[in-house]
Amino acid sequence: MKPYKNQNTSKKKQIEKMFDSISFEYDKLNRLISAGNDVKWRKKIHKIAKKLNPKNILDVATGTADIAIELSKIKDSKIIGLDISEKMLNVGRTKILNKNLSEKISLISGDAEKLKFNDNHFDLVTIGFGVRNFQNLEKGLKESYRVLTNEGALIILETSVPENKFIKFFYLMFSRTIIPLIGSIFSKDNKAYSYLQKSAEEFPSGKNFASVLQNCGFNNVQILPQMMGASSIYIAKNTNE
Repeated sequence: MKPYKNQNTSKKKQIEKMFDSISFEYDKLNRLISAGNDVKWRKKIHKIAKKLNPKNILDVATGTADIAIELSKIKDSKIIGLDISEKMLNVGRTKILNKNLSEKISLISGDAEKLKFNDNHFDLVTIGFGVRNFQNLEKGLKESYRVLTNEGALIILETSVPENKFIKFFYLMFSRTIIPLIGSIFSKDNKAYSYLQKSAEEFPSGKNFASVLQNCGFNNVQILPQMMGASSIYIAKNTNE
């Protein structure tokens, strides 16, 4: 699905336009909608990543660089954050500059489905709330697979729909009413948060998304549901370790 159904442009172009339009308020609304849990989820990603001891890290769909900044705490690591939205990257660059992290993190504009890196280049690839915005999901995931070393790992944080019917009822009620309402009040782009809500609901999650990862070459996929299944962390590797 696309953010702007009445516009005859590619999903990729629409995603770029959408995130450019909400870049200024994105961080604040992310904290609000997730009730601050997004901070906890990033810390969990850091905890998982630290055990892997990665040196070269690529953060795809880095946005305002929150995950890249969290991963910069890993000793001797170098992080490249990539995103299609230049305005989101500009917000991230300001944050990195203010935290004196310019030597550890570099942000570049780029396409997750056409990564300009050699094969087997990164020890770790992370994607936070980005895969559901890919124009071609499998193409983007296969690119992440291509640039990873044989021992490398892909860590994805993405929204998911709770499997428990009782929890799912309240999740859908919140996502279909509160999230669009918050977006309409605090964002200049109402359609952006309507799209983000609907795409989260329609995107494959849990075992269904694990199957997609396996189809893209990752034969070892671990699923870690967060907040009763409202989000999930996926750890994908090409080894059985």
